[in-house]
Amino acid sequence: MADFTGAGWSAFIITATLAGLALCLWITIALSRRPPPSGVVGTTGHRWDGDLEELNNPLPRWWAWLFYLTIAFALVYLALFPGLGAMRGTLGWTQAEQYQAEVARMDEAVRPLFDRYLKQEVPQVAADPQARAMGERMYLTYCVQCHGSDGRGSKGFPNLTDGDWLHGGDGPVLVKTIAEGRQGVMPPMAAAVGSAADIENLANYVLSLSGGAHDAVKAELGKPTFAACAGCHGADGKGNPALGAPNLTDRIWLYGGSLATVSETIAKGRSNRMPAFGELLGPGKVQVLAAYVWSLSHTPRDAAVTPTRP
Repeated sequence: MADFTGAGWSAFIITATLAGLALCLWITIALSRRPPPSGVVGTTGHRWDGDLEELNNPLPRWWAWLFYLTIAFALVYLALFPGLGAMRGTLGWTQAEQYQAEVARMDEAVRPLFDRYLKQEVPQVAADPQARAMGERMYLTYCVQCHGSDGRGSKGFPNLTDGDWLHGGDGPVLVKTIAEGRQGVMPPMAAAVGSAADIENLANYVLSLSGGAHDAVKAELGKPTFAACAGCHGADGKGNPALGAPNLTDRIWLYGGSLATVSETIAKGRSNRMPAFGELLGPGKVQVLAAYVWSLSHTPRDAAVTPTRP
């Protein structure tokens, strides 16, 4: 509906709405006319079984008045509330403002419940069964679409249960990731690497770093080309959390670890985005949600005794 916001569309909606009400009024009046003084009532022209006809009787008075009252109610409603194009109505009410007011009232009521967890480290929050239960419900609302109900993710969406983190998995890092989001970009390297054969050689070398299936000869040929990747992934291929560059030696792949997939990633690059939830949830809820995500890759014992690294 974002394309139907111009003044022309507003005029069209106003015209169509009022014309529809006028048509309903005309039909009601036409069908409420009394029969002629002779008392002879015409038929609708429908006939069944030879002599069974449908009489064209006027609407009963009570029925007609129901239609009149309905039309009058519609006119009063359209005068008070939005409904005629861009006109807001005399009361100035909008769904957006009512929703925002209800959200504000709810936030005011539940903020103390969540804010008390801001005084605790993420592992301490994760050790609280009530906090984990609240975090799980938020996870099932906001995160399950991408990371799955079990947190194991899917192609292009990270597994949250394996302890392998692009930016780090400590409490403050998780809080920042959820609150501010992340933008992951692997630039296309086809121009920098060279021909399709060079890309295949480099892909074989990348696979060799984690012991994946590869051609040793082609991997050796691709090793010098890896210098173009070392700026992000490091000379040893173990990645860089500060950049979100993945570790290429652990056999954990976000998009797949086949030769074809790795070659495609090198040639065309990848782009991924984790949306920010800080403004939507607020600090307290983000803290609780981060604690639940943290607990997916840690045992309850870890949550009870492991401090969060600064």
